[in-house]
Amino acid sequence: MRTEERRVEIPAGKVVLEGVLAFPEATHGIVLFAHGSGSSRFSPRNVFVAQRVQSAGLGTLLMDLLTAKEEHVDRETTEFRFDIPLLAGRVADAVMWAAAQPQCAGLSIGIFGASTGAAAALIASASTPTRAVVSRGGRPDLAGRALADVHCPVLLIVGGNDPAVLALNREALDRIPAESSIEVVDGATHLFEEPGALERVADLAIDWFVNHL
Repeated sequence: MRTEERRVEIPAGKVVLEGVLAFPEATHGIVLFAHGSGSSRFSPRNVFVAQRVQSAGLGTLLMDLLTAKEEHVDRETTEFRFDIPLLAGRVADAVMWAAAQPQCAGLSIGIFGASTGAAAALIASASTPTRAVVSRGGRPDLAGRALADVHCPVLLIVGGNDPAVLALNREALDRIPAESSIEVVDGATHLFEEPGALERVADLAIDWFVNHL
């Protein structure tokens, strides 16, 4: 399947974020990727999942949530990576930017969030036309009271050998009023580095997005 890919700049408040927008032929939806703390649009795990999502006929937007200057500061201080309101605002801005692009006209939009990016994705979904959210090893608990405002279907994917995060996800699941589900990948730890674990994440995410976008 042929995929068209281009670098994009996304206005987000007072800053501009860099991203890569990819569209396979006959796209019927687009998935934005919100990476976890200390990562970027070059996250190998998100890139892997994005490529699998593209092969299923969905567009993808891999993006940075921080500017280059902010990333430099964050490496020294970690002051931005856990600023969930800031990250959520930027994910929301990216959703609205994508929705306004001629290439995305009429397409349903989903968000794939990892780690802290999952909390940002859930918060952003409440104020944007997001149709579905998937979390990989996420911290949905960091969305706090905003979980009660989530209106779109949510899939939480957690490693079976990541007990602390699994417990937090199960607690968060009970606080999401929209259609929601949790999938446990047996034998996987937090980063899903075990053989076949990330492939399983991609398959689960694709099924969720294809069914809901």
